Amino acid sequence: MKLLVLGGTRFLGRHFVEAAIQAGHDVTVFARGVTPSPWTSSQLTHLVGDRDPRKGQGLAVLEGGSWDAAIDLSGYVPRCVEASAKLLETNVGQYTFISSMSVYADASRPDLDEATPVAVLADPETEDIMAHYGALKASCEGAVRAAFGERALIIRPGLIVGPHDATDRFGYWVARFLLPERLGDRPQEAVVFAPPSRPVQFIDARDLASWMLDATVERLDGTFNASSPPRMWTMGMLVDVLIAHAREAGKPVVPRWIDEAKLVEHAITPWTELPLWIPATDVESGGFMEFSSAQAVAQGLHVRPLSQTVADTAAWLAVRDQANAWKNVLSADKERALLAAA
Repeated sequence: MKLLVLGGTRFLGRHFVEAAIQAGHDVTVFARGVTPSPWTSSQLTHLVGDRDPRKGQGLAVLEGGSWDAAIDLSGYVPRCVEASAKLLETNVGQYTFISSMSVYADASRPDLDEATPVAVLADPETEDIMAHYGALKASCEGAVRAAFGERALIIRPGLIVGPHDATDRFGYWVARFLLPERLGDRPQEAVVFAPPSRPVQFIDARDLASWMLDATVERLDGTFNASSPPRMWTMGMLVDVLIAHAREAGKPVVPRWIDEAKLVEHAITPWTELPLWIPATDVESGGFMEFSSAQAVAQGLHVRPLSQTVADTAAWLAVRDQANAWKNVLSADKERALLAAA
């Protein structure tokens, strides 16, 4: 199968391209050329351009090409996604767009499915991704559907984790228990947000990539939330796995469960300083870690054991370049202050 990948050299795209190459597909990667490609020209075709048609040669290198499917991993601005969808409408069989569970207008309750209303941009001209990420992704979905109709596959992942994830949102917890030295001079006790029963939800990038490839090859259409089933894991379960691996690695790290009122008192930033933590007071995000993924699971989405994701993430973190790492996570000084006050 001839596949065109828009993006694909960093995280999820990297895993997708690797899976496609191993499956014997003919892969073309379109990217800006900023991130070095991990593949040689003998493994795939590299095309250099820009998603934004206003920059440089834009999408010009794609003109006249023909592919069985396009996989859009780097679409965030509706204007740019519309440009690629319109250009490829007649010379691509199917368009797979990677969206986000952040598209939903109201995430205050659990078990939201794909029929839940999505956010709408108050200003259709805005391109402020940080301020309007979810609504922009929803608008991008609309651009893809307008061009491809029933040939469009929309995938809405939750938090994506695993090797090559540079966001530190999952990697922080793996490093804190298994590789604490990578985070500086840390105490033996690790601050963890209470209660242990709080649900956490994410998907290993390799599981997502494998399912994306299968769904694209099968020409699946429609819209799918893609993550672990809701309440499959809790923070307590994740910490238990981390402790087990830490003991095997000879790391004497133990959790210190701290009530979120104390975290708020010490001005700990949810989600960034303590990844995965969404305070109960954030009512609008009350269901954010409990989305329904039943439709994707019914279509073959597989979730590997949590222990495997932790082990593989640790192996990658052990050799990752530390430059620009851990910029926003809880500092050692703040952690010690919290432990002393709790």
